[in-house]
Amino acid sequence: MSPLLLFSFVIAYFLLLLGVAWYTSRNSDNESFFIGNRSSNWMLVAFGMIGTSLSGVTFVSVPGAVKVESFAYFQITIGYLLGYLTIAYVLLPLYYALNVTSIYNYLNTRLGFSSYKTGASFFILSRTLGATARLYLVVKILQDAILAEFGIPFWLTTLVILIMILLYTYEGGVKTIVYTDTLQTTCMLAGLVICTIYILNSLNISLGESLQQLSDKGYSKIFFSDPMSRFFFLKQVLAGAFITITMTGMDQEMMQKNISVKTLKDSQKNMVTIGFIMLVVIGLFLFMGGLLYLYADQFGVTATGDKLFPEIALHHLPPFVSVIFIIALISALFPSADGAITALTSSFCIDILGIKRRKGFTEAQQNKTRKNVHLVFALIFLVFVLVFRWINSPSMIGVILKVAAYTYGPLLGLFTFGLITKRVIKGNLVPLVCIAAPIISYLVDINQKRLFNGYEIGLELLVLNGFLTFIGLLAISRPSKGGELPVSEPLT
Repeated sequence: MSPLLLFSFVIAYFLLLLGVAWYTSRNSDNESFFIGNRSSNWMLVAFGMIGTSLSGVTFVSVPGAVKVESFAYFQITIGYLLGYLTIAYVLLPLYYALNVTSIYNYLNTRLGFSSYKTGASFFILSRTLGATARLYLVVKILQDAILAEFGIPFWLTTLVILIMILLYTYEGGVKTIVYTDTLQTTCMLAGLVICTIYILNSLNISLGESLQQLSDKGYSKIFFSDPMSRFFFLKQVLAGAFITITMTGMDQEMMQKNISVKTLKDSQKNMVTIGFIMLVVIGLFLFMGGLLYLYADQFGVTATGDKLFPEIALHHLPPFVSVIFIIALISALFPSADGAITALTSSFCIDILGIKRRKGFTEAQQNKTRKNVHLVFALIFLVFVLVFRWINSPSMIGVILKVAAYTYGPLLGLFTFGLITKRVIKGNLVPLVCIAAPIISYLVDINQKRLFNGYEIGLELLVLNGFLTFIGLLAISRPSKGGELPVSEPLT
């Protein structure tokens, strides 16, 4: 299909997003930007968060990994459900009780100012790396499929996309994103279903026959029983649960949308609903991945991994399927980038700069600061996407999960310590503990074969990192005395 025609569909889709943004951002203010005035509809938030949770990486990498990993990823998805239930009934009641704008205010209340700043800083690092890795993958596909034909350099493609995201998030923030994410999730899931049905028809086999062929080739295996394997069932489920608890429940971007819902009960409905829907959606992604490899075998397509789905959709299927794929792909791109930039802006303004703590800092001054920070994060995203372009990993989902294991581990340790103990910590040592834990985890990871006699550490590296952080916090803490509140000692 003509790259120019594909590009015209991208522009039309963006204009639609701008229209939604204009409508939803009227009369918006800082509270609209940060928490949507706590008036978001829980069903819209739940549906939109599916797109944010999946992103373009899931859209491309999960199907592409089926040949090597079969349906092992579904084990992680079972863990996701457990994680969503934990968030709904453990973390959300805490956030609503404290009436927070930033969830890291909990760390300030329970563990003190240094822990609060450390937690927010690790979120900013984690989300910046994760979101830019996701953004890179989709921009690369758009670049290769469309814009390279016009001689447009990769850096300019990335810059234009970031400007597009800024245009529809600059004023409305969360209030706008709740609606744009709903639209984008609809397009993404519709694209997934249509592409799956068309590929199934192209193979000229029934649903039952496709499942049998997938089984014969070993693509549809879900559960792995070897404890030494990184795909071992228990390891994958536990890792999925902790990934969700940290990357959703302890992540300002994801929780920012949840706490924009008016009541705790509705926010809990949101979390539980997402957990069950994700089982269905990920299952469909894996099934489509198997079909893609059946198609590749039948028609001689040599691409694998992240390149498989784009190759088949753009070069081997009819033009209308190419259009659907591109729309679905950019629908997966925008929710993972727009929400990230908005959440990072919110966290940096509230947690690091403290614009709500400053006495005499007017609404107009807060608004100006917030917009400047928003622009700065867009530039940071540009730089990191170019870094990932230079790295050029064959599977971005592996990179993202590895980054998460190192950067979300300290958040897991901080929140867990605050929730299950009543000890007082020495605040000025918290940053050292939270930096040391990922470093030790990295050393364990690169030496795991010698240390564990063949045992493979996979996604449970996140749990190890969190555990090391917890142990470190325990070492710098003491029991609270008498009626003393379990809040950390002030910085010395």
